[in-house]
Amino acid sequence: MSYSVAVRALCEFTAKVGDLDLRFTPSPSAQEGIAGHRTVASRRSAHYQNEVALEGEYQQLKVRGRADGYDPDANRLEEVKTYRGDLDAQPANHRQLHWAQVKVYGWLMCQKLNLSEINLALVYFDIVGEGETVLDQRFQATELETFFNQQCALFLGWAEQEMAHREARNSAAQTLAFPHAGFRPGQRSLAESVYKAVSTGRCLMAQAPTGIGKTIGTIFPLLKALAPQQLDKLFFLTAKTPGRKLALDAAQVLHASSPGLPLRVLELVARDKACEHLEKACHGDSCPLARGFYDRLPAARIAASKVRLLDQRTLRNVALAHDVCPYYLSQEMARWADLVVADYNYFFDFGAMLFGLAQLNQWRAAVLVDEAHNLVDRARSMYSASLDQYHLKTLRDTAPEPLKKPLQRLNREWNALHKDQLAPYQAYTARPEKLLQALSLCASTMGEYFNDHPESLSGDLQSFYFEVLQFGKVAELFNEHFIFDISKRQFSGKRSSSTLCLRNVVPAEFIRPRLTAARSSVLFSATLSPRHYYADLLGLPADTAWIDVESPFKAEQLQVRIVDAISTRFVHREASLEPIVELIARQYTQQPGNYLAFFSSFDYLQQVAQLLAEKHPNITLWQQSRGMAEAERQAFLDQFTEHSQGIGFAVLGGAFGEGIDLPGTRLIGAFIATLGLPQLNPINEQMKVRMGAIFGAGYDYTYLYPGIQKVVQAAGRVIRSQQDQGVVMLIDDRFGEARVRQLLPRWWAVA
Repeated sequence: MSYSVAVRALCEFTAKVGDLDLRFTPSPSAQEGIAGHRTVASRRSAHYQNEVALEGEYQQLKVRGRADGYDPDANRLEEVKTYRGDLDAQPANHRQLHWAQVKVYGWLMCQKLNLSEINLALVYFDIVGEGETVLDQRFQATELETFFNQQCALFLGWAEQEMAHREARNSAAQTLAFPHAGFRPGQRSLAESVYKAVSTGRCLMAQAPTGIGKTIGTIFPLLKALAPQQLDKLFFLTAKTPGRKLALDAAQVLHASSPGLPLRVLELVARDKACEHLEKACHGDSCPLARGFYDRLPAARIAASKVRLLDQRTLRNVALAHDVCPYYLSQEMARWADLVVADYNYFFDFGAMLFGLAQLNQWRAAVLVDEAHNLVDRARSMYSASLDQYHLKTLRDTAPEPLKKPLQRLNREWNALHKDQLAPYQAYTARPEKLLQALSLCASTMGEYFNDHPESLSGDLQSFYFEVLQFGKVAELFNEHFIFDISKRQFSGKRSSSTLCLRNVVPAEFIRPRLTAARSSVLFSATLSPRHYYADLLGLPADTAWIDVESPFKAEQLQVRIVDAISTRFVHREASLEPIVELIARQYTQQPGNYLAFFSSFDYLQQVAQLLAEKHPNITLWQQSRGMAEAERQAFLDQFTEHSQGIGFAVLGGAFGEGIDLPGTRLIGAFIATLGLPQLNPINEQMKVRMGAIFGAGYDYTYLYPGIQKVVQAAGRVIRSQQDQGVVMLIDDRFGEARVRQLLPRWWAVA
């Protein structure tokens, strides 16, 4: 059995030493990097070879990669690195790693062309000034062979352990039994569809009702497919923390039911949640956990690889026991885990780490996208960017001297942009070219300043810098799937300020390549109707398989009533308060228990709650408030006990509209006093125009489908098992319309 490793991955394992040091960053964007490589290649001779595929072997190791370029006339192999800022500020261990890579490529090239010697060059290309700094050296082939063998020998012990781990993992997964006594209704057909999708290498969209055990029902079949499909990794991607917790709980159930399953499970969390020293910068002069990080990493890696479930707490314990940064240890362990549980952005965002690693290492990965109805909005936000002028003006006054001029120029171009804008909100069809030039100059000056003054890499200046970089990145991609808009705010007197936004409307072109790069991608949720809406916005491949899993619940378990005598439209809100209060009180009196009442806004919620408290003081009620912390959200949910009675008031589409589990008598009903439609405002109206132009269904794509999806999610909180009984009241006359009713779940018997 051979073990395949990319040149870059090999060198990162063997040649990284010393401190973790993020001062010589952020590096150029992927687009800038590609453009930089192209520029360098265009300056070379006609015989210059680009992207040379190379491979070699050492015992069971197969080493492969692509060298950036080879000039046969000069017998020179080049490794091109793009950068911005001051090259002298580059840490020595970065340079050492680059030399290791080019030397490994050098030996593979000597072997391929049967050369006795070769010139190796590190070409550092400055993306701002477009200048090249070339460091070159002549090497004998024998010298490079020795170096190659040394790196491989350093890696081989780990590779042998990994091969043994993989073999044990695959054979245990082959004989793995389903961890429960049997499948729940609907769960087996979901699991079979997932197995079939990964076996045929297709994308699967699965609409499956809440409560059938989708998490274990999707992970289990992929574990069974590990060996037959030669899968390297499974990625379980979630929109919110509760989804991660469900996946980790499922992994625990699998480990408990099959103690011999050596499955390494890793939870990835955001940097600010994992960082031990938020006030310190990521380099050895500032943070003790960054100092000597790469020298202590091997021991931490070995310890972490022996733990089967590396959730946030366990990984932190391992990291601190070895004096390394928990966040960067988790990034390292993503290379060696079998099942990685992480937020969507780890695979779908611009610089998504899991996607980048999968491409670099040519992993065969299967991707599970939990609660996939959330991916549309989340993807839009990943590929959008905004800048606030008030933020810029505040910074301008306090900025260091070298940054004042570019920030002032940026502000001038900004003011010129909206001086003719009469309305508070205006959308434009073209990018703001002059502003983007000023922005680019600002970004490079700030980058250089941070390289010279790494201690400034924190606070408002740094966050504005990252916003500027994101704005520039999105501007490069701008096309008809984006809107550029300016929102103006008037302050006292004549002073005005504005927010610029590059708003992604259709993320399909960015999501599709991610989905198709995996061996199989499975997107699942209780609400994925209508399918063409998700296919269009997420760019699903044409051969995507679809499954609508039959509900295990009976229509008689859930009374669904449409209350069409009440309108919850904004203009009728005042008139709706009393009828809604009487409806809630009547239902509660007839059948006391725990209910959730959902409204379109906090204001509406408070008005109804206040009136209910006045008119029916005997009914216990509790309310969601704006910006609840995690502990407050938990306290809200803790009031729903098996023996309590009362009504929890919540906003539709908020923290309690999905992803919460209140089985049995903890929740017996829901009142949904809204159609869930997004707010009627200039931004959504502009989205509607753009959606209409692209798909011919502006209202449905902008308002109706996202609204009803929230309603169905909220109603899904009521019936969680085959024993549950409950009631859902849909309060608004529009619920009676045929086009709305056809979007409701098939198993509901709507009265």
